Amino acid sequence: MYYDDLPLWGFIGKVEDENWTINENGPKYYLFKHVQFDALYNGNQIIEIRAFSDPNHVVDITEDVDISVKFTYSIFWKETSTQFENRMDKYSRASLLPTHQQIRWFSFFNSVVIIVLLMGLLTMIFMRHLKNDLRKFSGGDEEEDKEVGWKYIHGDVFRYPPCMSLFCAVLGTGTQLLIQAAFLFVLALLGVLYPYNRGALCTSLVVTYTLTSVVAGYTASSFYNQFVETGWKRSVLLSGTLYLGPLFVMVSILNAVAVSYGATAALPFGTIVVILLIYTFVTIPLLGLGGVIGYRLRSEFQAPCATKRCPREIPPLAWYRKTPGQMFLGGLLPFSAIVLELHHLYASLWGYKIWTLPGILFIMFIILVLLTAMLSIGLTYVQLSVEDHEWWWRSLLRGGSTAIFMFGHCIYFYARSRMSGFMQFSFYFGYNACICYAVFLMLGTISFRTSLMFVRLIYRAVKSE
Repeated sequence: MYYDDLPLWGFIGKVEDENWTINENGPKYYLFKHVQFDALYNGNQIIEIRAFSDPNHVVDITEDVDISVKFTYSIFWKETSTQFENRMDKYSRASLLPTHQQIRWFSFFNSVVIIVLLMGLLTMIFMRHLKNDLRKFSGGDEEEDKEVGWKYIHGDVFRYPPCMSLFCAVLGTGTQLLIQAAFLFVLALLGVLYPYNRGALCTSLVVTYTLTSVVAGYTASSFYNQFVETGWKRSVLLSGTLYLGPLFVMVSILNAVAVSYGATAALPFGTIVVILLIYTFVTIPLLGLGGVIGYRLRSEFQAPCATKRCPREIPPLAWYRKTPGQMFLGGLLPFSAIVLELHHLYASLWGYKIWTLPGILFIMFIILVLLTAMLSIGLTYVQLSVEDHEWWWRSLLRGGSTAIFMFGHCIYFYARSRMSGFMQFSFYFGYNACICYAVFLMLGTISFRTSLMFVRLIYRAVKSE
């Protein structure tokens, strides 16, 4: 339960099994009928609230029959000197216990080790293979040039991919979600957002998404117009619905489920109307404004090499060099670096514990971004070295594949938890699917941008023929 964004919990019943006899069928189950609340206040603000069940007021529910129970409660108000700004300190201290700290240090050390290993691998690639390739190509020896695979596709590597409108929409939406995540981290680190302040969190999500819509429109339009002069409006419209469309469908389904169960988790009709009005009269105009700005400020794509008219045929690839194999590797390593903290995050999201250290979450997010970027560089070089020039979509997919592993961990977490019933099942997987989809778009954008910088760098370093 929550009161004024404060969590409170207590026992709802008890089991008595000490006095078993031969004639009895098993333990007795009792339901508490009375709950006492102790509310601590300072001025006109609630500081803490506790719930206690009265063991003297119980009803026997051992028999599987319908019974009528009258519940009662009492509340006692107690004044305290604790300030409102410090009311979450008790939960923060729980997160700083030695056991929790040991787990977090192990998680951080695990992430650092993976980063160091990846940096060593990339250094080896640059110092040995890539440097030798550049030296051979710059030397002009045709016999040695034949040993260099990635230079032969310089006329195809900057060829824009199929489904360009969708590709630019992914970049626009991913960039928007990245900026939104940065804003939310800033608010959390400043203390504006704190645990279980769900109202402020939902408001921040709506406001930041609305304001950053101009970024999505600008990114999609400007990148699209670097290759194609017409059709940029379609890309902008796609960026406006690529994430919000599936999110709206999912929230509508979950809201219908909550209404059918009579649960308080259902969004009020007035809230739905307000959100739709904001999207219609604020989000869409800002999205269009960003698209127009991107079109007006368009520029040519900065490619070090000219693109040939006919694409080169890609040689047969081993299974581990194809998209599924690279997605598996590109998602597994970043996921393994954050899996421990991810477990704590899921436990906090679904009420099993309280997360009060946004700084730790921010550090893990930075580590995730760094790992995604470094893996993108290494796997892009591996792909180009076998003369596979279709790296655009693949870099995006392998970067976002970490979200697939995250959703797999969602399934594992649900199987290990005590959640049951269709409503909990639908809410858990529905909202987690939306979160993982957002992570997919963000990390996919990071992966492509990093790969694009790397490809431009290596082809700018060679001599043009």
